[in-house]
Amino acid sequence: MKKLINSPSIVVEEAMLGMARAHPHLLRAHFDPNYIVRADALRPGKVGVLSGGGSGHEPMHGGFVGAGMLDAACPGRIFTSPTPDQIEAACHAIHSGAGILFIVKNYTGDILNFDIAAELCRANGIDVATLLIHDDVAVQDSLYTAGRRGVGITVFAEKICGAAAEAGAPLDRVAAIGRKVGQQGRSMGMALTSCIVPAVGRPTFVLKEDEMEIGVGIHGEPGRERMALQTADEITDILAATIFDDLPFRRGSRVIAMVNGMGGTPLIELYIIFRRLARLCDDRNITISRNLVGNYVTSLEMAGCSITLLEADDELLHLWDAPVHTAALHW
Repeated sequence: MKKLINSPSIVVEEAMLGMARAHPHLLRAHFDPNYIVRADALRPGKVGVLSGGGSGHEPMHGGFVGAGMLDAACPGRIFTSPTPDQIEAACHAIHSGAGILFIVKNYTGDILNFDIAAELCRANGIDVATLLIHDDVAVQDSLYTAGRRGVGITVFAEKICGAAAEAGAPLDRVAAIGRKVGQQGRSMGMALTSCIVPAVGRPTFVLKEDEMEIGVGIHGEPGRERMALQTADEITDILAATIFDDLPFRRGSRVIAMVNGMGGTPLIELYIIFRRLARLCDDRNITISRNLVGNYVTSLEMAGCSITLLEADDELLHLWDAPVHTAALHW
């Protein structure tokens, strides 16, 4: 194992310190308990938007803290849920009187700890709503979940809900918009290689030189099928067809599309995937109105990619286009 770290035990804290020094105009890092919070003061009466999960998926979630997106993020240990005390402390840091929306990926530990934190916050007079993300069409259940995993749509929900909250929408409306995003979005990923958790020091799984895993999870969970390595176009066809069939997306739909790298995939390869995805959408009379291509939900150094499609109406496109200023998204 070769990694640019000092010690597996302090990876998260040192990364948080690095983020805070790199982006002092956007975010602040708080320790014991660990959370990342917007550097600018929240205006009274604004709904707070908070997310979090295991570290190792950067820039999610800390890289999306800033104006127009998340107000706070709670990073757990590598691939490990944040604890209720982290989440509760972050809530107190961002509460401005209008309540807080939790955006939670569908992993058992995340759900449990965010639920406990919500109870603690409500006991202290803070109104909390929870948005559960479960957009992965690859498998129904996994090592970490009951039901579908939460992956790429998390980024879309954080951006769109963050914009709604920034515009002054009340908590119930921000949550309703988030539910629409969850209902209208789907994702699926694949891997060419495993990742290596620093504290473990060996690959989570092993693929032969001529193998790939279709439907793999962002923690290295098994996917739908391990099969012979195929071309970029063939891989895109498999991922996109599964997504198209699941919702299903209608002819004439407008979508926001993301081709996401898992951490170890060159950008040149992601653009090859996007090129094929755009052709497949053209063939179905589906318009890609907005797109992201790059690393947004990673799995340490895993080589692979995922595709996310969100069917977007005028409201969602307007909120997507609203200004955002975070370390990982800025327009």
